[in-house]
Amino acid sequence: MHNQLFVFDIETIPDTALAHALTGCESDDITLQRQALEQYHLEITQGKNSFLRQPFHRVVAISFLKAEIQREGNQEHYVLQELRTGGNLDSSEKQLVEGFYHHLGKMKARLVSFNGRTFDLPVLKFRAMHHGISAPWVYQSGDKWNSYTQRYSLDWHCDLMDGLSDFGASSAIKMNEACVLLGLPGKLGTDGGDVMKLFDQGKLQEIRNYCETDVMNTYLLYLHFMYHRGTLSPSSLEQCLNDAVHYLQEEGQQRPHLKEFLEAWR
Repeated sequence: MHNQLFVFDIETIPDTALAHALTGCESDDITLQRQALEQYHLEITQGKNSFLRQPFHRVVAISFLKAEIQREGNQEHYVLQELRTGGNLDSSEKQLVEGFYHHLGKMKARLVSFNGRTFDLPVLKFRAMHHGISAPWVYQSGDKWNSYTQRYSLDWHCDLMDGLSDFGASSAIKMNEACVLLGLPGKLGTDGGDVMKLFDQGKLQEIRNYCETDVMNTYLLYLHFMYHRGTLSPSSLEQCLNDAVHYLQEEGQQRPHLKEFLEAWR
């Protein structure tokens, strides 16, 4: 039984180092390499989608929130511990991915994400393989019905996109749409489509900040989902939300993006 929540999100850019081998692109121009990768994906999807599939994304940020899970009978309560981004501005992709698997491997926490099963974890898996990083605990934990690799085991990995759509029974919605519904801040002028431009401008800290606000949005959505499921009582939901406000107030004194998030929430 898990004792901690691990809410996470990643930010990526195209891995142009693969452009030559995959597409035959001979240019050293990064823009042309990106265009070649997009054209390749357009061709294999008959012109429907230029978005790169999971192996061809390079991870530039991994942010996460940790919270302790407290239980009383079948009820849960969460105590927010920290929200941060792995590594530092100089960390390589290998260091970020290795740190993610090493840190989480020690925790064996319940994962919480938004579209993490379809995108974030497959990207991390392929990039780990690319860098020669082993993570046997992902596949050896739990059993046939309850494990990190079992799609329907929300107590091991709650992908909110899956959970909110009843695993595809209804239309999948975007995180920002769910945030609007619940009066949460959602996207604050930046979204995933801006990450490559920010990276090109050398604004890695802005990417890390944006990733952290996405993680906080995911956590707040998770609280409401757990209340709807009956896992959180009304008083626990209120206390968890109040604790999040307090955390943002304290951390926002040194981290302006969290202060902005709290102001948008209010």
